[in-house]
Amino acid sequence: MRRRLLRAAKITAGILLLILGVIGLFLPFLQGILFIVLGLSLLSSESPRAKVWLEYVQERSGWKRRQARNEETGRTDHVG
Repeated sequence: MRRRLLRAAKITAGILLLILGVIGLFLPFLQGILFIVLGLSLLSSESPRAKVWLEYVQERSGWKRRQARNEETGRTDHVG
């Protein structure tokens, strides 16, 4: 029962973040791509299709290339 509730909460939160992300693509004060990636990250553990979309969005946004480059050089994107 608890597992079903957690799964339902994860799916609901992922869908809400995706909706915010799509809205954010058109509004200048919301970071749409960030919400899309967060939503897909939540949904990717529940859906193989969401996992494929997450990889696609990461490649298109350049995050995957940047992450691979930072792993090669041993750098992190953290400031401070």
